[in-house]
Amino acid sequence: MAKQDFYTTLGVAKDASADDLKKAYRKLAMQYHPDRNPGNKDAEAKFKELSEAYDVLKDDQKRAAYDRFGHAAFEQGGGGAQAGGFDFGGGGLGDIFEQMFGQMGGNRGRPRTGNDIAQAVEIDLEQAFKGVKSSIRVPTRVTCETCTGSGSADANRAAETCGTCRGNGKVRAQQGFFMIERTCPTCGGQGKTIRNPCRICRGAGTVQRERTIEVSIPAGVDDGTRIRLQEQGEAGGQGVRNGDLYVHVNVRPHAFFQREGAHILMRVPLRMTQAALGGDVEVPVIDGSKARVKIPPGTQTGQQFRLRGKGFSVLRNPARGDMVIEVAVETPQSLTARQRELLEQFDAEDQTNAKGSPENAGFFAKVKEFFEGGRG
Repeated sequence: MAKQDFYTTLGVAKDASADDLKKAYRKLAMQYHPDRNPGNKDAEAKFKELSEAYDVLKDDQKRAAYDRFGHAAFEQGGGGAQAGGFDFGGGGLGDIFEQMFGQMGGNRGRPRTGNDIAQAVEIDLEQAFKGVKSSIRVPTRVTCETCTGSGSADANRAAETCGTCRGNGKVRAQQGFFMIERTCPTCGGQGKTIRNPCRICRGAGTVQRERTIEVSIPAGVDDGTRIRLQEQGEAGGQGVRNGDLYVHVNVRPHAFFQREGAHILMRVPLRMTQAALGGDVEVPVIDGSKARVKIPPGTQTGQQFRLRGKGFSVLRNPARGDMVIEVAVETPQSLTARQRELLEQFDAEDQTNAKGSPENAGFFAKVKEFFEGGRG
């Protein structure tokens, strides 16, 4: 089955920005993550497709090649016309890409590392504040235990230098006026061949498995942070270094706290009488403690109170930001007969006291002047 277009896989337009790609990948990766769909092979396959598409499109160089050549830019091998004993069909566009962007000279066909892989992990805001160790399941390629990564079924006989490319991983052939260089069809660019391949990994030195990896997420980490774990990606096999694992941290929204860098904002609703009379209110703090905030009489909606050092932890720093309390005065929506009577008495007296609600009094005094001036 032909591969789906990478842009279609992520559900974005071809001119999507890097931020658009990242947002689309994170949303879909969380939806199809194996941890959220245990035992669902379709979801696992979809997650792998998403990771492959994002891995290509997030890299400017790979994306340029994909936009020009499509999937062929990253494929090798395949059938086609033969010239000089070497295959020039199938993966030709991939070879052109490799000649355009690959390393100059030497063993350009040999992979120097295994593939990098990406995985998402979701944590609470409290965990982001304190730091946490999280175990994630990663479908990847690991070193074959049977041959210990050599790819050979013979314990005392490892890979031999490829006789076709003489260890270069590349072969050359004349085509018209041009000298074409491509991956060696015998060794697949490894520069070595195995006479008796391991029956488990078939000479690759790696097998597909699911690994459980513990990730240390530091205190102060922000939503969208990417953590790199060196050599925790796909195994390279046959002596090649493992790739890296990139862990994308997603922080869930909190019921009370809203993070703004190193500071925390919390909205606290006050009863009308609390705001008018003043008093103390007790609020939670992100570290699990409590804080008491003094509300002065006459407090208005939107007024803020700052608690120094009660905010979020700073990444790789013992300092903490501040916690900002923003109050919202709530007008009662359902009154008893007694409450209405008292409020009516209060309102009657308040109308004669200009200092009681100075902003209200000042506004309507100006309105009166406006109409009396004949401009109404």
